[in-house]
Amino acid sequence: MKDTVEKLNSLLQGEISAVETYRIALGKIKEPQVSSILSDCQTSHTERVAILSRMVTECGGTPAEGSGPWGAFAKAVEGGAAVLGDEAAVGSLEEGETHGLQSYKTGIDKLDSRAAKIIETQVLPGQERTYKMITDLKREFSKIAK
Repeated sequence: MKDTVEKLNSLLQGEISAVETYRIALGKIKEPQVSSILSDCQTSHTERVAILSRMVTECGGTPAEGSGPWGAFAKAVEGGAAVLGDEAAVGSLEEGETHGLQSYKTGIDKLDSRAAKIIETQVLPGQERTYKMITDLKREFSKIAK
């Protein structure tokens, strides 16, 4: 159970960081259509924070309250968005979504069967959705830039 709590808390920290990162990006990006997509992604990550927090508690652990080492990623996005603009911010968000997707897929084997089932059915589909939304958005920026 300890391994499950540790892995869930690591995933939770990543989700907390994602929520922070989207908050920062939303404060920088002014294009309404882009903001709407980012807001949807942030909402999805917020829902995953709630699910993971509940799972940690149900496993007898204490949910992480901060982003831990993932917080540095949010700060990098903040700096990049301020200096480089919307496309760079979306590129950074895509990196985070890619990393998040990999974290879920590679971490399932460290979870007990009940937690793994919840991740596979309730959490991973949301991560796959936000990953696709951001990669599609980045692709659109690439088309515009050409």
